[in-house]
Amino acid sequence: MNKKELVQFIAEKADVTQKVAEATLKATFDGIIKAMIEEEGIQLPGFGSFSTKERAARTGRNPQTGEALQIAAATVPAFKAATQLKETINQKEKESA
Repeated sequence: MNKKELVQFIAEKADVTQKVAEATLKATFDGIIKAMIEEEGIQLPGFGSFSTKERAARTGRNPQTGEALQIAAATVPAFKAATQLKETINQKEKESA
């Protein structure tokens, strides 16, 4: 599913226009990003939690030359799925098998 299909799904499910659905989706993403930037994270019970993690500096290798290079430390986004989400997905997989 791509963004356009997701907007259509939201519009149908919530009985709103696609314009309203797209604005709602954008506001949701903006809220999640804002919480992650402020290092608060966001928890959505039954779905999962968005947060950031610190990745330490490390030495890597250029795959073409094999030359060692230093990779800088970085803050990266992280998502941890809730148990309920995992169970729902696994149940759907069992039903379709």
